[in-house]
Amino acid sequence: MTSLWNDLVGHDSVIAQMQSAADSPDTLTQSWLITGPAGSGRSLIARAFAAQLLGAGEDADSIDRQVRALTHPDLTVLATERVLIPIDEVRELVETSYRSPVASSWRIIIIEDADRMAERTSNVLLKALEEPAARTIWIMCAPSEADVIPTIRSRVRSVRIGVPAIADIAAMLVARDGVDPVIAEQSARHAQSHIGMARRLATSADARERRARSLSLVLGIRLVSDAVNTAAEIVALATDDAKAYTEVRDDTERSEFLQSLGLAPGEAVPIGLRPQLKVLEENQKRRATRSLRDGVDHVLTDLESLFRDVLVVSLGGNVPLTNSEFSNEISLWLERHDAAHAVSLLDAIDTARKRMERNVTPLLALEALFVETSGVARA
Repeated sequence: MTSLWNDLVGHDSVIAQMQSAADSPDTLTQSWLITGPAGSGRSLIARAFAAQLLGAGEDADSIDRQVRALTHPDLTVLATERVLIPIDEVRELVETSYRSPVASSWRIIIIEDADRMAERTSNVLLKALEEPAARTIWIMCAPSEADVIPTIRSRVRSVRIGVPAIADIAAMLVARDGVDPVIAEQSARHAQSHIGMARRLATSADARERRARSLSLVLGIRLVSDAVNTAAEIVALATDDAKAYTEVRDDTERSEFLQSLGLAPGEAVPIGLRPQLKVLEENQKRRATRSLRDGVDHVLTDLESLFRDVLVVSLGGNVPLTNSEFSNEISLWLERHDAAHAVSLLDAIDTARKRMERNVTPLLALEALFVETSGVARA
């Protein structure tokens, strides 16, 4: 079992199912659709499955490193930072799918965020999925089956995964990353079972502080001037967080990429390998352009959890709070506002997210949201 499988938690039955499929090449389905909520691990499952298929009978550790760095010659991963996947990129994938593998038994093509394909783009894939090349495996990932067109759903084997339990993620953080159990539980809870975000919070005190600061600022808004100042500070916090996360991720990716090529730290990259490094760097630059919006989107997700907690407290619900550390602040907020206002703010958060999707700047979207947050205090 490759170590990529060890990155997953709470999906034992799915892992067993896919490992069994990989061990039965004669009956292996060649077109797959893995669905699950954001952060559930669907992309990790796709890559772990690919690593097992590519590593059959080979050095599993070496294959695992290549898959992590996306440098294996028989693996192609399409992961976009755009709103929609361009049709030309999918056409290139189809062309690639008909090439024979060069270093293993299979050519693996993974499309992450397959829900970002327009119908016209999806139609380009249909023939390749229905009658894939003899040695090609297609693996697509999406939030749900409903997010891809029916003709694709009818041509793939679907694998549905759920959200891991908070306790399972916390246990993984303790066992694998050596995180303090209290911080591990808190991080898993604050991340709402999003594995990547939980790890980020658990291993970065700065990230935890920025999250707490953002929630405190929003709960403290009383005047329009507070709203404007809070929007500016949260954009600054999101910028710092996104920059810190991107730098760590880029450095790790580059290090793993060079290691997979057998290069020592500081060693010059041979001319023949520089195009591969350039592709990695271009992908990192594209990701950086979206990092601020992604950071603000994470803040919006945190605020959704906060105002759901407000509703739980207001209505006397008997369920655990995502942000139990803010119980006192929530009670103070409810002295000035009512549950109906919390409901309106959840709608306003959704509106802010849609505005940013239409390229409204994060600062303006947050200012509008927080002006509404100030609301009309109770008399």
